[in-house]
Amino acid sequence: MADLSTSSEDRFTVVIVGGGAAGISIASLLKKHRPNLSIAIVEPSTTHAYQPAWTLVGAGVVPLRRTLRQEGGLIPRGVTWIRDRVSSFDPEGMNVTLENGRTVHYRRLVVCPGLQLDWDKIEGLTETLGRNGVTSNYSRETAAYTWECIRHLDGGKAIFTQPAMPIKCAGAPQKIVYLASDHWRQEGSLHNTEVSFCLAGDALFGVPYWVPTLQHQMDYYGVHVRKKENLIKVSGEKREATFQIVGTEETVTRSFDLLHVTPPQSAPDFVKSSPLANSSGWLDVNPETLLHTRYDTIFGAGDVMGTSNAKTAAAVREQAPVVVENLIASLDGKPFKGSYDGYGACPLTVAYGKVVLAEFVYGGKVAPSMPYDQRKPSRFAWFLKTQVFHRLYWYGMMKGRNITVKHRVKS
Repeated sequence: MADLSTSSEDRFTVVIVGGGAAGISIASLLKKHRPNLSIAIVEPSTTHAYQPAWTLVGAGVVPLRRTLRQEGGLIPRGVTWIRDRVSSFDPEGMNVTLENGRTVHYRRLVVCPGLQLDWDKIEGLTETLGRNGVTSNYSRETAAYTWECIRHLDGGKAIFTQPAMPIKCAGAPQKIVYLASDHWRQEGSLHNTEVSFCLAGDALFGVPYWVPTLQHQMDYYGVHVRKKENLIKVSGEKREATFQIVGTEETVTRSFDLLHVTPPQSAPDFVKSSPLANSSGWLDVNPETLLHTRYDTIFGAGDVMGTSNAKTAAAVREQAPVVVENLIASLDGKPFKGSYDGYGACPLTVAYGKVVLAEFVYGGKVAPSMPYDQRKPSRFAWFLKTQVFHRLYWYGMMKGRNITVKHRVKS
């Protein structure tokens, strides 16, 4: 891995925008298949996080430090690391411009910078996040504070929020509802705690197959599920949260002792403002080949895409080999053979020691990889979540080991 710092104009066969799960996985796979390829990763961060474990951080199961690695130690040998941000794309000229003014040329471009968390779209949130009982597992800075809030709450009002879709790991906003409630149940304070899950949508989960199970868990803990309520304002000092009733001008203000916020999310601004975006601001790619719909030298992967799959690490695990196979075919002038079926997985932590493992593909079709009824909370799935998946991430995906799921699609 080399740190590029001298040239004002650089050329690579493949430029990857984003050094997260998708970017590192794709770079590692490319190097395994074509060791001599000239590859650069554009990524400003020096720390890489395994974000799926932040729910466990917020529940006191895993320390934050175990979810973090040095970015430079993950970038494959022989791949150039450009520590900067992209400011604009020029797909016609086949180059990207960085914030420092440098121009980087490519033969093929992979766009996978993830998404951005729009904290400032909720009035008053940034001023109080991380104090006054206001927290979020979506922030590295406050995930551990979530656990402090949970374990010190001895009765009162706890509110958990979920914004409009799409968001990354769509099950995460409710995972912490279950774990917090289970902790209070074990501590004997749940009966003194009013727990609310306020979501902007009208369904607990996007795939109906799992909704009855999840509703049962909400009922078991006595959680008030408040649909079509979108958080728009927080007053930390007053400990008040204001919600807009979706589709109306009506608002409702609720008091809280603990407020766990999932922020609104969108594509990064430099993607939204580019010719690569669709009408909603997301990267416009073919949902199967992951090739851009208008530019045949550009591929996409990860959370930035405007495809209908779940935005999860499991989805990236399936997307990366498809991008690599089709990108190499593109360089060789051969037909594409790689096809992504929309696979995603969401381990829903419904209690300490129990997980509902939801696996599905495009169209909400159930696609279990193991022969058991995934609607039933499972100790085995908890073992996968806490002991296996992070190892698969660090030592499989990040190392370019093509570990894909052979799932069986059921209607």
